[in-house]
Amino acid sequence: MMFGPSDKDSKHSAASMKWKIKRFTNDELRQKFVDATVPQAKVLGITLPDPDLKFNEETGHWEHGQPDWDEFYNTIQGNGICNKQRMKDRIKAHEDGAWVREAAQAYAAKQAAKKSAA
Repeated sequence: MMFGPSDKDSKHSAASMKWKIKRFTNDELRQKFVDATVPQAKVLGITLPDPDLKFNEETGHWEHGQPDWDEFYNTIQGNGICNKQRMKDRIKAHEDGAWVREAAQAYAAKQAAKKSAA
């Protein structure tokens, strides 16, 4: 899920590719990730919880099952299992960083005053 919705359901992937914001589509990134991590998991003796996972000799890629897209969309709509804690942490980080923003604004004002005095 971490690479976003499938290409057919992605609202922005085609435009991002066209504008060269992205070099690979969500599905391509997902496939690269699976192809890189499945062999690593096998070396480490980790069993991956995907009953559809199998190597396709013809394509040279690992085939995998589909992520739970209902869970994905529920999470990005703010209903994920960690969303409340994530938002609490994000708000705290923003509040704790207020002094940095204030110092930067004070410095910018001081520099602007120096320029206008000169």
